[in-house]
Amino acid sequence: MTVELRLSINDGTYPVTVDTRETLLDTLRERLDLTGTKKGCDHGQCGACTVLADGRRVKSCLTLTVTVDDRAITTVEGLARDGVPHPLQRAFIEHDAFQCGYCTSGQLCSAIGMLAEAADGWPSAVTEDLTAAPGLDDAEIRERMSGNLCRCGAYPGIVAAIRQVAP
Repeated sequence: MTVELRLSINDGTYPVTVDTRETLLDTLRERLDLTGTKKGCDHGQCGACTVLADGRRVKSCLTLTVTVDDRAITTVEGLARDGVPHPLQRAFIEHDAFQCGYCTSGQLCSAIGMLAEAADGWPSAVTEDLTAAPGLDDAEIRERMSGNLCRCGAYPGIVAAIRQVAP
């Protein structure tokens, strides 16, 4: 069965007809030519496909497109504003937070979502004091980003870039 949707992606509207079983990842890449979002494992384990839905992280390989027609989707293509890179994109460049770059779009979207979660007071598995204001030391950043894998091992640069941007 197919459904007609009007997706809100990167501040634009995209009319699309999709099969009800189609993932957001496949819609982005195959129908809308938004290829910045990568297909890694296709099982929700690597995080390469991470995008933002209403500012929260989602793994687009596990998300059915029909479930996001009323949500604002942001992909890596939508992070820069008026040609100016997002501060986290600049920090990734400054800290050499990528090597092959395959995971970078998912790392960026996940980090932006993670920073919002931390700002909203969401604890992680390593948060020691649940009553204190959230702080993002390296252990917190690593734990909160643990759903995003980098085969090249660029983790020191990724953590440093996020730490630079974190409040």
